[in-house]
This record gives sequence, C-alpha cells and structure tokens, in this order.
Amino acid sequence: MPIVRRRTRPAWVVTGFVIGALVLSGCGGGDSGSATTTTKRPPHGATTTSQQAGAQQAAAATVVVDDMKFLPAEVTVKVGDTVTWKFDDKVPHTVQGIGDKAMGINSPIFDKGEWSYTFTSPGTFRYLCSLHPEMRGTVTVE
Repeated sequence: MPIVRRRTRPAWVVTGFVIGALVLSGCGGGDSGSATTTTKRPPHGATTTSQQAGAQQAAAATVVVDDMKFLPAEVTVKVGDTVTWKFDDKVPHTVQGIGDKAMGINSPIFDKGEWSYTFTSPGTFRYLCSLHPEMRGTVTVE
C-alpha cells in the first residue's frame, strides 16, 4: 500500500504570513498602552503627535470630540500653532484631513485620549471623522 505524504510549507513562510497579517491589522485595536508619536512627516513640514489622556501638549486651540461632534467645529490659529483634539466619547473617532492640502492630518482611532497637529503653513484645512463622515470640522491657519 503506497504511503501518502502531505505537503507542508516551510515554517518561515507561515511565520512571515502571520507577522505580515499582524502588521497590516495593526496588531489589534483598542490598545490603551503607552503614548505613540507618528514618525511620518506630513506635507508642508507640519508635525503630528498622538497621546493618551493626561499627556501635556501646549495647544493654541483645543477641539473636544464628544457626542458625535467636533466642538468647536471651526477654529482659527496662526502658522506654527498646534491644535489638540481631546477624545471623550462612547464610540471611537478619528481626525482625517480632506483633500490634498490636509493629507498629513491623520490621527489613529481614539475613544479616549488626545491627538495634536501643528500647522506650519497658512490655509483652510478641512477634516472629518473617517468612521463617522458626517462629523466635520475646519481649521483656518492665518
């Protein structure tokens, strides 16, 4: 009687697939671990940081994200100023820039905590919550 052998993939292929899947999925959601700082440099030399609640960041304007709203929905700052979004809602939200000019505005998903963005060029920057596109706001930089 012939022996039937099952073909298996090398362990490194399976391990690579699992690691790749974890990287693409962000290794899970809802992490309430330590603060994170983005390293990708946004357009126009702007900088971004994301922080858990309690972290100190000097902000020229603060937008509270609560009750499915950005409050205030419109803020005006000067070039070089930082806007901080404070998340305090029962559901998760993001801050996502709309259009080419606002490409660097891209927060992680938060339900608690805060995220900041420093504006280094003048203009009008529109944004929304990518999870709730009806939530919209505008930052005007003079």
